[in-house]
Amino acid sequence: MASLSFNSTRITNPTTQSRKPNRLSRPTTTTFPSHVLSIKNPFKRPTLASNSVSESPQPVSAPPEDDDEEADEDEDDPTAELCFFDPGADPEAVKEWEMDFCSRPILDARGKKVWELVVCDKSLSLQYTKYFPNNVINSITLREAIVSIVDALGVPLPEKIRFFRSQMQTIITRACSELSIQPVPSKRCVSLLLWLEERYETVYTRHPGFQKGSKPLMALDNPFPMELPENLVGEKWAFVQLPYTAVQEEISSLESRYAFGGNLDLDLLGLEIDDGTLVPGLAVASSRAKPLAAWMNGLEVCSMEVDVSRACLILSVGVSTRYVYATYKKNAMTTREAEAWEAAKKACGGLHFLAIQENLDSDDCGVLAITGFAITQCLIFN
Repeated sequence: MASLSFNSTRITNPTTQSRKPNRLSRPTTTTFPSHVLSIKNPFKRPTLASNSVSESPQPVSAPPEDDDEEADEDEDDPTAELCFFDPGADPEAVKEWEMDFCSRPILDARGKKVWELVVCDKSLSLQYTKYFPNNVINSITLREAIVSIVDALGVPLPEKIRFFRSQMQTIITRACSELSIQPVPSKRCVSLLLWLEERYETVYTRHPGFQKGSKPLMALDNPFPMELPENLVGEKWAFVQLPYTAVQEEISSLESRYAFGGNLDLDLLGLEIDDGTLVPGLAVASSRAKPLAAWMNGLEVCSMEVDVSRACLILSVGVSTRYVYATYKKNAMTTREAEAWEAAKKACGGLHFLAIQENLDSDDCGVLAITGFAITQCLIFN
C-alpha cells in the first residue's frame, strides 16, 4: 500500500539517457468502442513558508480560548497573509501559476464571507495569499492583485494561470486577458489543491471568524459524462501496468523523447511506493497515435476511472468536462478486472497513467502521458 506525505523541497529530475523502452505488462485487451472515465485519491499536506503578517478583513469576535489551547508563541497567525518567493529559485523559470480566488468559511466583522486569493507555482517556490472583503470581488481587483504579486516578489508575469473553479472562470479569464496571460481551466493544480487542503486544517479552522458547518471548500462539478469526440477515439485499449521505477523513467524521458504528455513531480508529492510496485494504467492503440496524443495533451487530462455499474471508462478533462472514453461487455470476468484495476490504483495512492501507442503489442509505450491532481483528498493521475 502506498503512502503519501507531501514534500515541498524542489527536486530536479536527472537527465535521462538513451534506454530500451519499458515493456507494458498487459492483463487484458478489449475492442475500443468510443467513449471514457475519471479518477480520485488521497494526498497529504505541504510544508510551507511561514506567513508574513499583513492586514486581513476584521473577523467576528470569538469566545476566549482555554489556557491549554493557547497558541504557541511560534505558531502562525491564521489572520496573516503570505508573500514568499524561494530565494534559491530562478524567477524567470516560473512561467505558470496555479490560482484560487474564492470565498472562505470565514466571516468578517460585518458578518460577510471573507474571500481569499491563493497563488503558487507547481514547485511552491512562489506562495502568495491575500484576504478580500466580498464587496470588491471583480476582475479589476484580481488584475491589480496579479500585478502586485509581480511587483512584490520581483517575478515576471506568468504565461499561464491554471484554476479549478468553473464559477470563477469569467473573472479570472477577464483579468488574465487584460494582462496577456493565458487562463487555463484545469483540475491539474496539484500543488494548489494540496496547499488548500493544508490551509483548511492549519489556517481557516483556527481563524477567529471560522464558521463550522460551511459547505466543503473543494466541492467541484461532477457532470454526467458526454460522448467522446470522434478525433479522440482510439482503436483498441487495454488495462496495463508498469513498475513504479519505469513510470518514473517515462516521466523524466518525456522531453528527451519529444513525446506528448504532462509530467508530474512525484518527489514533490512525497509518494512512498516501493520501486517494484506495479502502477496501473490504460494503453490505447491507434494508427493515429501521434495526433491522438497531441489532441489528448491539449485537454488538460485530469483522471481516468472505471464506472463498473455502467461498464465504461470515464475521462475527466479541464475543470468540469467528462467523457465516456470506452465501454466493455459487462460480465463477471470484466467486472473483476475493472475492480482490480481500481484497487491497484488505490494501493498506489491514486497514481495511474495513460499510454497512447500505435500497437498494443509494441515494447515501446510510444507516448506516455501522466498527470495528477488532488480533489477532496483524492489524487488523480493519467
